[in-house]
Amino acid sequence: MTPTRQALIWIGGLVVLGLALHVLAPILLPFVVGFAVAYFLDPAVQWLDRHGVGRTLATVLVLVVFSATVILVLALVLPLVQGQIISFAQKAPELFRVLQERVMDAIARVSAQLSAADVERLKSAAGGVAGDVLKFAGALVARAWSGGLAFLNLLSLIFISPVVAFYILRDWDKIVAKVRGWLPRDHQKTIERLVGEADAMIAGFVRGMALVCLILAAFYGTTLTLIGLEFGLVVGLVAGLISFIPFVGAAVGFVVSVGLAVVQFADWVPIALTAGVFIAGQAIEGNFLTPKLVGERIQLHAVWVIFALLAGGLLFGFVGVLLAVPLAAVIGVLVRFFIGRYLDSSLYRGDGGRAS
Repeated sequence: MTPTRQALIWIGGLVVLGLALHVLAPILLPFVVGFAVAYFLDPAVQWLDRHGVGRTLATVLVLVVFSATVILVLALVLPLVQGQIISFAQKAPELFRVLQERVMDAIARVSAQLSAADVERLKSAAGGVAGDVLKFAGALVARAWSGGLAFLNLLSLIFISPVVAFYILRDWDKIVAKVRGWLPRDHQKTIERLVGEADAMIAGFVRGMALVCLILAAFYGTTLTLIGLEFGLVVGLVAGLISFIPFVGAAVGFVVSVGLAVVQFADWVPIALTAGVFIAGQAIEGNFLTPKLVGERIQLHAVWVIFALLAGGLLFGFVGVLLAVPLAAVIGVLVRFFIGRYLDSSLYRGDGGRAS
């Protein structure tokens, strides 16, 4: 079989896989979550297995500890978060009214320094940009919600994901060996090397960013609560947990928390402290957390990650968001591989394949 025909077969297989994911996206969430949990916990199971604990028992122990930890955290945090969400829903109209009044006062002071034509152009431009951003964000949220957070999927997360995680964790080595046996013999070493690079990148990024998000969520939620910001715990937790999208978590948290602070506080000091929390959080993340926990060796550019997350959300809903970073890592490894082959070919050098 010629290399060209092999490439066409692989491309066709990837196209079929993409179409299948698109069609099955509404029911894939519990399976993707179960696989993600198994992938995240596999090192612990492997460690127990190497130290004499059987694979099945190790899987049960790790899943029990993981489930107990999740339940304990939810039991401690959910009552506080639920109370703040209910309170925010009740006070939201009044908060928005006060914020609108203060923003309009600020605009009026700025408008006094501008001509009428400049004010109209500014309002028109701001309105157009805001409308486009809100329309795009609304479509993305609606697509993610309808694709991944339907009531049926929530039930399947509770009942199906743990079962999927158990069987994948228990049979991980068998699954890997079986897939390795399916690889084309003449490309096996190359494929295994590329898969190893992608696995190292995905593991480093996902596990590292999970820790970064949890630390930032605890930092933002705690500091905003200590400042006395209403709904600070909810805002801080959300900002921290979405920090896997580069800069977005801090930006969203900054805008929302400062807006709430402007409404709540008359003094500028707590408003400045609220803004300082997210400035400090970005400094800690960029200079300590991400370099230490994720590492510079994870070659995923921030722009590429943002694009992958947005594209995954639009195409496949919440399932696409979960799959975005792993697929981005795989595509990045493949692109670097083919670029390396291109730079080592006569097509690039134009010398018949001989190095100069």
